[in-house]
Amino acid sequence: MSKTFSGKQVVKALRRIGYVVDHQRGSHIFMHNLEKNISVTVPNHKELKKGTLNSVIKKVKITLNELKNLVYSKMKNPN
Repeated sequence: MSKTFSGKQVVKALRRIGYVVDHQRGSHIFMHNLEKNISVTVPNHKELKKGTLNSVIKKVKITLNELKNLVYSKMKNPN
């Protein structure tokens, strides 16, 4: 599994845990979780730098392994 993630992958993973896209300004996507009242900004780049990725996962209070599982897991059918 890759240690690098794109902004698109991170946004998709955060959506799976309850974050919604609030708005976008340029290449930055602003996401918010209403239940936890946490906002996070994810750059929509091909590859997020290590420090940027660590900042995002620290703010949303998940681990790198949890992020990997969210990115690489298939969406489960709710039916």
